[in-house]
Amino acid sequence: MLVATASTGVALGAALGLTGLTILHFFADGATYLAVDAIWSVFNSFTLSAVPMFILLGEILLRSGVSERAYSAFTPVFAKIPGGLLHSNVAVCTLFGAVSGSSLSTAAAVGSVAYPEMVRRGYDKEAVVGSLAGGGTLGLLIPPSLSLLIFGALTETSIGRLFVAGVIPGLMVSFLFMLYILVMCIRSPHIAPRSTENISVRGVLLGMVQVWPILLLILAIMGSIMFGLATPTEAAGVGVVVAIIISFAWGSLTFAGLGSAIYRSALLFASIGFIVLGATILAQSVSILGVPQAILEAAISSGFGKYGIFAVIVVIYVLFGCIFDGLSLMIMTLPIVFPLLTGYGFDPIWIGVIITVMIEIGQVTPPVGLNLSVLAALTNNEVSLGRAAVATIPYWNILLLSVVILTLFPQVALFLPELTF
Repeated sequence: MLVATASTGVALGAALGLTGLTILHFFADGATYLAVDAIWSVFNSFTLSAVPMFILLGEILLRSGVSERAYSAFTPVFAKIPGGLLHSNVAVCTLFGAVSGSSLSTAAAVGSVAYPEMVRRGYDKEAVVGSLAGGGTLGLLIPPSLSLLIFGALTETSIGRLFVAGVIPGLMVSFLFMLYILVMCIRSPHIAPRSTENISVRGVLLGMVQVWPILLLILAIMGSIMFGLATPTEAAGVGVVVAIIISFAWGSLTFAGLGSAIYRSALLFASIGFIVLGATILAQSVSILGVPQAILEAAISSGFGKYGIFAVIVVIYVLFGCIFDGLSLMIMTLPIVFPLLTGYGFDPIWIGVIITVMIEIGQVTPPVGLNLSVLAALTNNEVSLGRAAVATIPYWNILLLSVVILTLFPQVALFLPELTF
């Protein structure tokens, strides 16, 4: 029924909700009132209220010009390294991801500054778009992350532990991206022309000093969570206030821009909230019928083993990432995937990080890969969606490699949460 309803073109939230209500009505003795209780419980959650705040924070920074200053600060750092500004793309995406929480916002904010500058300098256009699309995915993994926040709210997992768990994997993926760029540009120097400017160590240090407001914002958000001074929701509120102050004083935010950011945030949260609403109804219905438990029993009896089942789930996420946006896919699949993996003994924090990496892969998988779409539009189709997808394949492979690394060495994600909480 879900496939049939969604194929009619109705909103995904409606398809999920209608399917759940049908199950409750016909297979749970008409217990549709349970859907109302479940919706109230989720939307009355103090944790979930952090989502619109982090969305607003990202929108404010997107309109403030802060990304331009950050890009200018990082430009001299990598100027003499093979790859040059391609490294700057990844570094600034990492930094911007640490305050925006959104893959799409990160790719758009950094891409709007980087693409015109790098094309002017003679960089290969497809290589530029590939680095921006790959780097943009870091906005979902580097905390504060919308996907980790929604995952925690829906699964009742500690948001603070999830945020801390995303730090080392996020930096690891960023390092692997830069390592690939270095090797690629050593083998093919024409991709990234070497800078002929004379840049002193003093100039590099002075440039890096310019990013102190962003570091202050990161400290205000993550520091308050890690040191137990604030909950993620309270930290989000503090982050918005600090972002507004920084964007007016250091950036180019106007009152009209602030109003536009609030409006866009409301629209985005409404679309996410509608999907959460439908997924909550479906989750309640399948839970009452005992579907997760039945699937777990069937998986155990299949003989695949825990890692065999995990591999199947990874393949499903890769395939579904072609047709659903990342957050929708995560919200839709959590009612089945989370109980299944926890039933096999996987750590809930580790599951949150793995699923976030998987939906990052969906962000750069056509035809729905949103990072590819926004960057193709940003180039005025100088780089088509297809060419952008081909250029992003190496970064797609690196994200899959990171899943393998996290599976073989789960402490990469679990070390910091165990140390700080």
